[in-house]
Amino acid sequence: MARPSWRWRRPARSLWRRARQVADGVSLPEPFDAEDFVAGLAAARGRPIELMPVSAPEGAPCGLLMSTERADYILYPTNTTALHRRHILLHEVGHLLCGHVGAGAGADGIAVDAAIDAAAGRQLMPNLSPELVRRVLGRTTYSEVEEREAELVASLLAQRVVRPAEPPREPAPGVPDGVRRFDSVFGRRTP
Repeated sequence: MARPSWRWRRPARSLWRRARQVADGVSLPEPFDAEDFVAGLAAARGRPIELMPVSAPEGAPCGLLMSTERADYILYPTNTTALHRRHILLHEVGHLLCGHVGAGAGADGIAVDAAIDAAAGRQLMPNLSPELVRRVLGRTTYSEVEEREAELVASLLAQRVVRPAEPPREPAPGVPDGVRRFDSVFGRRTP
């Protein structure tokens, strides 16, 4: 298998660097609580963020970020595991933190997967008017790079949630450089 070209590696490094910078700038409550985290983020941004649990139909997106003039809404499924729900929340927050605004609808006029039609929109978001749902979904698609960046931010935040920051410690004398590099990638081992 051929190695990726430098043209691919440079943008990937830049994406990682930006995602790490964004994630490192976020304060997480300890212990982590999604509602406290979102409330703190909303206060810091000066803009309401509402969490909306939904029972997502088969084939629907895992999560959804909708921004209106009044607030940002994060929809997340109730019919999945707690770990998956947390990652979905962190992914949608990643879009907010990175300043992603999405693009307009595609050439066919559909902004999201075809599985999200008017009926699914009503089922996912019964408290919002169908017109608002259509208008917001029509401008809430992200590029592949934006999706990768939001996913990286979510993964970096999730890593901090699971393993809170610990003071750096020096490896034992004689530890090979390969093990040191492994620790820097996957985190420090506990004694």
